[in-house]
Amino acid sequence: MIGGKGGVGKSVFAANLAFTFLKEMRAPTLLIDGDPKSCGDQNFITGIRPKQTVMDVAQFKGVISAQSVDQLVSKHQTGVGYIGAVHGPDQTFQVDTALLKKQLFSISQQFKFIVLDLGSDLTEYQLDMIEDASAVIVVTTPEVLVVNQTRRLISDLLTASVPAEFLQLVVNKASRSGVDPKAISQSLRRPILSLIPQDDVTAYAALQRSTPFILGAPNAAISAAYHDTVRKLTGGILQKLKTLSKPRPKSADKPAEIEGSQDAPKGPKGRKRNLDAHTLLKMQVHGALIKEMDLKKDIVNTKDDPVKAKELRNKTQRAISELTDRISPGLGRDERSRVIKETLDEALGLGPLEELLSDPSVTEIMVNGCDMIYVEKNGKLTLSPVTFTSNLQLRTVIERIVAPLGRRIDERTPYVDARLVDGSRVNAIIEPLAIDGPAVTIRKFPAERIQASDYTDRFNSMTRPMMEFLKVCVEQGLNIVISGGTGSGKTTLLNVMSSFIPVNERIITVEDAAELQMKQEHVVRLETRPANIEGTGEVSIRDLIRNSLRMRPDRIVVGECRDGAALDMLSAMNTGHDGSMTTVHSNNPREAVARLETLCMMAGMDLPAKAIREQIAGAVDLIIQISRLSDGSRKVMSITEVVGMQGETVTLQEIFRFKEEGFDKNRKIIGQFQAMGLIPTFIETFEQRGVSIPRNLFVTNTQTPQQAQKPQGRPGIGKPMGLKKPALKKTGTGGE
Repeated sequence: MIGGKGGVGKSVFAANLAFTFLKEMRAPTLLIDGDPKSCGDQNFITGIRPKQTVMDVAQFKGVISAQSVDQLVSKHQTGVGYIGAVHGPDQTFQVDTALLKKQLFSISQQFKFIVLDLGSDLTEYQLDMIEDASAVIVVTTPEVLVVNQTRRLISDLLTASVPAEFLQLVVNKASRSGVDPKAISQSLRRPILSLIPQDDVTAYAALQRSTPFILGAPNAAISAAYHDTVRKLTGGILQKLKTLSKPRPKSADKPAEIEGSQDAPKGPKGRKRNLDAHTLLKMQVHGALIKEMDLKKDIVNTKDDPVKAKELRNKTQRAISELTDRISPGLGRDERSRVIKETLDEALGLGPLEELLSDPSVTEIMVNGCDMIYVEKNGKLTLSPVTFTSNLQLRTVIERIVAPLGRRIDERTPYVDARLVDGSRVNAIIEPLAIDGPAVTIRKFPAERIQASDYTDRFNSMTRPMMEFLKVCVEQGLNIVISGGTGSGKTTLLNVMSSFIPVNERIITVEDAAELQMKQEHVVRLETRPANIEGTGEVSIRDLIRNSLRMRPDRIVVGECRDGAALDMLSAMNTGHDGSMTTVHSNNPREAVARLETLCMMAGMDLPAKAIREQIAGAVDLIIQISRLSDGSRKVMSITEVVGMQGETVTLQEIFRFKEEGFDKNRKIIGQFQAMGLIPTFIETFEQRGVSIPRNLFVTNTQTPQQAQKPQGRPGIGKPMGLKKPALKKTGTGGE
């Protein structure tokens, strides 16, 4: 029961309707005052003092049965059950909707009819309660302003995917001087279930006695209208609506093959796909929606305006609801809601990807054609049950992703890098390069930004002393390279490392697809641009790095070095831009150096290998190696200092490392983070600046701080020999 506007007599109607159900049907009936703004109105209307309120019911700890229900439900002398909203006007209405719905389901087993008064507002609370209803009675009055407000309420209910058939319209206080019922029905686009005549004398007398007029004036015309309303509802309407609220039998979902031809969705290698009834209906609704609305024009007109975007979404959802009811009027409520949601996602969003993108446990999405979507959860790949209806739909989603970025994907440019609004990285490739249909890979950006504490406390990816050490290194302007394999978490770690940059420094970020999210204010974000359709106008990472040098940066952060841009990055590090950072693909620190050398050769400068190595040794101070292990966890495997050159070799000195020691009972890798016993050469420079790092941070269990200051053997080549490697911290990943 919901009112089109406050003051339409909805509470009086709800109370009298409940008593009419009992008198007419002689079946157990329950009246619930669920109006959040209630001041105990139903207590006054019915004359019942409630034992418990809906808040008490939600918090009830016992098992609800035929015996215990009497503890929660008050009874009128006629037998009508009652649960109040509040005990009195001084009590505030606060309830956990999920708990209340669970309890009301148990209580409903003891009653044939339940009348729930929801007030006149439409919030998440009302929508949640409506989900389990068999019908929604909308009460209005024959007044122009009230009808206008009721029209808005019905529109909002339809937008919220409430089926139109569920909305039963009752005109209260009907009189000859009011708006004509036919005009009301035409304005609200709903047939009128019942007209309740205006009888102020009878209604006022009933309120004075706190007795519903159904009991106090059973022969009045107004009482007869209530009996007529109940007869209409129980004469087939409620049974029909109750059937609609149930899921359709599985036989209705029997796969069907689309006949016809070139427009029929096809899977890999051009074979026709069998589509179930749900998918076919969704395609019908979407096709009708395209004919009814110019979505491309409407989307362009929103111009990134959130208010206009919300209006368009509501308008589209209403249209989809009406089309669904028109095309398949007997659809079950759950299936109807699913069709509306999925069609809306396809019309304005990213289709089946919306569900996966909203799942926080999914970290990566891999689409291999329209009917095969894999997802990564907790480091493991699994096949998702959701699919696209066709490769055409998948192509539409890809174009919807790249278009706002000013990029394109077609036969001339069949692959593209892009990003989503939340920063998630996207790569797409289409036919003819992708043989079995378009392929999309999405590296999701976490909804909650990962903090430094997550690496130490949540992921156990490194120890707190290691993180504090890295923080000091960033603050003091060391040039850092983060090395790791694909999907190891390089960019995420780069994001965390960049958060340590002082806020008073100017930062320039350079990326192929902007993913980095700096928390500092003084940041300029640069992004590459692919060539246009004529093959000109490309702006590469190299171009942006060279341009950034003219922008007076304190630090340059490059998302990833994967070509000759590495030489420009090293040059920037060597020319006064201390504290710059980047990432490279490699499996260990030594390979990272070799990788940088190879990338520099790709610049086409014909520099000798020794000159490139000298550039690397002079530019890079620290290499952080991060890896994704076999159990899906990510660990900082090594923190290594680049010491300098010895002959023609870049010398490295490992400061910390992670040593695997086996698996726990959950097959999660356990191991130790170890100090290698060597003190970095830049520690003395830090101390001269007044920054002190405890020497015992680098000490093994077999060393004293004095011994640790004297690295054994040739410093920096591999690990110090003859030293044991006890743990600073022992950790497992079983809790991840």
